[in-house]
Amino acid sequence: MTQRQFYDWQTAGGGGDVSILVNVLEEREIPWCMIGGLAVNHWSEEPMATADVDLVIATDRVEECVDALTEAGFKAERCQWSVNLKGRSKVSIQISTEDFYKEFPERSVPADVHGMLMRVASLEDTLKGKIKAWSESTRRASKRQKDVTDMLRMAENHPGLIALLPSEIARQLEQPGAAQLATQPADKPPVKDQPSTPTSKDAPR
Repeated sequence: MTQRQFYDWQTAGGGGDVSILVNVLEEREIPWCMIGGLAVNHWSEEPMATADVDLVIATDRVEECVDALTEAGFKAERCQWSVNLKGRSKVSIQISTEDFYKEFPERSVPADVHGMLMRVASLEDTLKGKIKAWSESTRRASKRQKDVTDMLRMAENHPGLIALLPSEIARQLEQPGAAQLATQPADKPPVKDQPSTPTSKDAPR
């Protein structure tokens, strides 16, 4: 089973929705990048299947993107700091409109995540996003625990991040068996070489 097949199995065909999203953004040359779980998966040693597709795009292009996705069959719900979209799968797409993320796209990198070409936030920006989410007092406890797990996964694979972690989280890496704090990762085939910058032509079908 390939990475893409496993992701589709976990998300009831989520790869199709992600492909449409990537195509819309790339065909219109809209600055964008994934944040959250998909970005963490790129920067961690092993991926974990997630149905949450979080991204940020250029502020002045949000409505253009949402209109195009709506025409493609997605249902949109506008919230104070995001636009949430649902397609045909279990995947939930959330476009963040917070100013905190507005410079992330210009520092993004091309990536192959779960067998899908996309753009992801830089290593440091991905960590910043996770720290921000974890710091929100109104966030559910289960979500905040996943934020901690994601930060630990990234730091274990990139030790230079340890100095950027909140002290109470960094201390967990000093405990025996810290790696076991992470949820059991999904199996994946060997990591491929860094892909070229995705284009509408390269985007998965």
